[in-house]
Amino acid sequence: MEENTLSWEDFAKVEMRIGTIIAAEVFSEARNPAYKITIDFGSFGIRKSSAQITKLYTSDEIVGKQVVAVVNFPPKQIANMMSECLVLGGLGSDKEVILIQPERMVENGTKIA
Repeated sequence: MEENTLSWEDFAKVEMRIGTIIAAEVFSEARNPAYKITIDFGSFGIRKSSAQITKLYTSDEIVGKQVVAVVNFPPKQIANMMSECLVLGGLGSDKEVILIQPERMVENGTKIA
């Protein structure tokens, strides 16, 4: 097995869920331009995250969007807040982040499989 190859068991440990962004604001205390976002994961609760998505999105336009996030990382201190999940996105050629979203609305908390 190659060094960077994951086993199925490793991948199965990554808990990815779909949630809806319910609040977003500029995260002025962060080292890199980012938003503080609050995401509703349905029965998995409401979680906060820092997202460096300011190149392509305004804080107003992301509210109501559904996103994919890893929800089973331990909380991580980012500036003056605890990030409780990792929002996933593609990384463009200018290091801009393109959010990964479902192609239709689904129930908050839906598992990525």
